[in-house]
Amino acid sequence: MFLDLLFTFFIAFAILFLMRKVARRVGLVDKPSGRKLHSGNIPLVGGISICITIINYIYSHPGMINHANLYMLCIFGLTAVGALDDRFDLSVKIRMLVQALISVAMIYFANAEMHSLGNLLGFGVIELGILGGLVTVLAVIGCINAFNMVDGIDGLLGGLSIVTFGSVGILLSLSDEQSLSYLCILLVVCMIPYILMNLGLVGHKRKVFMGDAGSMMIGFTVIWLLIGASQAEGNPMIRPVTALWLIAVPLMDMVSIMIRRVKQGKSPFKPDRDHLHHICQRLGLSSLQTLGLICFIASVFAGIGILGEILLLPEYIMFYSFIAAFIGYLVILVNHCKVINFCRRILNLPEKEYSTVK
Repeated sequence: MFLDLLFTFFIAFAILFLMRKVARRVGLVDKPSGRKLHSGNIPLVGGISICITIINYIYSHPGMINHANLYMLCIFGLTAVGALDDRFDLSVKIRMLVQALISVAMIYFANAEMHSLGNLLGFGVIELGILGGLVTVLAVIGCINAFNMVDGIDGLLGGLSIVTFGSVGILLSLSDEQSLSYLCILLVVCMIPYILMNLGLVGHKRKVFMGDAGSMMIGFTVIWLLIGASQAEGNPMIRPVTALWLIAVPLMDMVSIMIRRVKQGKSPFKPDRDHLHHICQRLGLSSLQTLGLICFIASVFAGIGILGEILLLPEYIMFYSFIAAFIGYLVILVNHCKVINFCRRILNLPEKEYSTVK
């Protein structure tokens, strides 16, 4: 296993180096702009390289996972559309349509559909019935866009992906689902070369970004694994409420931001600089400190989910605890200017007033 993973690591590295050159030739690069403060044109090939590595591995290991051909086709389609979006800036409607179609294909061909939410409220198991398909489509679109929207600073999407895939892999392994658990390990291994290059640890000239191609593929893979694990007939490998804790930071950040944008009369998909990582940086944290803090928070949330699953804590307790955490997150986000100034006073840092006015 070690040699297999090591070989996959170097394959992922090699594909990244190769795709960098291809990206520059076809113009698949991220250029500095008002919201993008990096220097130089950075190749958007992290997601494409990871997708190629994973497809190559699954194709060369037949029978590794159920519905392997469908999964490979889905991530290839999402990665391709994401790459086109990175290059030509597709409309939100086109991306949503593709994500919805992928969701329907997953439901129809793999029977991967949400049938139950478990005993979330404490009054019995919530069965979705005829609403299962709609809820599944919304869950897929939501998860894809949650991971897409969280990709704001170097290393963050990769770090949060490692936390999520690592946590899912642990729970799958505890349920003796070794094939899917190994897929999670492979995804983590493929993510490491990207993070090293994204953070510039192998030279700034070799820096790469994930791009929408990668965030869409990662978000879909996460929800594919979570639905498969939580909706299995008979004895599900994890309970639905546990999934919330494993993707807590991307999910909370997306919902909070969208609520705030709607209240301000803006499109929920309009980019801004009010995500958690932006708030951390306004507090005075560096990019690396922000990365470490957010990944630590995500790890704590994931740890709660894993612990709750192992100890079989009542689902409604885990759900109400998650809602309480989300409300706290939302309150902090909405009042982040006051929070920042309060923290600066507590830490005895130079005073600096912040405003939500752009």
